[in-house]
Amino acid sequence: MSIVSPSLTDPVPLPTVAPGAWRLARVPLFAAVPLAVLSPPLAAVCLFATAVTLWFHRDPRRSPPPSGVVAPADGRVSVVRREGERVRVAVFMNVTDVHVNRAPADGTVGAVEHTPGRHLPAFSKESERNERVRIDAGDHEVTLIAGAVARRIHPYVEGGETLARGDRIGHISFGSRADVLLSPAYDREDVRVREGQRVRAGETVIAARNST
Repeated sequence: MSIVSPSLTDPVPLPTVAPGAWRLARVPLFAAVPLAVLSPPLAAVCLFATAVTLWFHRDPRRSPPPSGVVAPADGRVSVVRREGERVRVAVFMNVTDVHVNRAPADGTVGAVEHTPGRHLPAFSKESERNERVRIDAGDHEVTLIAGAVARRIHPYVEGGETLARGDRIGHISFGSRADVLLSPAYDREDVRVREGQRVRAGETVIAARNST
């Protein structure tokens, strides 16, 4: 049996990152070229900034479980509360977490609404006034909320699109919280996570019916 070694001429696969990440990373990357001659220490700083930008926007593969509503983001559960007849589960993303957001359940996008606002810490009560993008997916909603560091929310979906559980729906550049307003079919007892618990987008079940 022969073993085929990769050719030195084979292209090196680029890391999988969120859309627009390379556009952000190329600024310090291109700056590093002339600085390599003019100021090697500054060139090293630019290369480090390039690596950090790409790492922040990393987009790893995820495998949704067979059933249940999954987390829309990596991070810690910051809110589990009842709002009228529905339950909200919020996930706070730290700067070290993956910031690509995923659909918590199957559905059809009815509307994608952007609301301008402030950029306060996303874990505070005042974050209710922050900039946000609300994705109405029929019987549930996902809201992407900017934080103190975040300055841009990038939704990937539009009205009329059909979503499967775990599909990528957007990312927040350098920030910070994703909320799920569960279907009215779920009550507080169906929630499978608690505040402070770490979750993974597209994989951790945050709610499931007892009958499923």
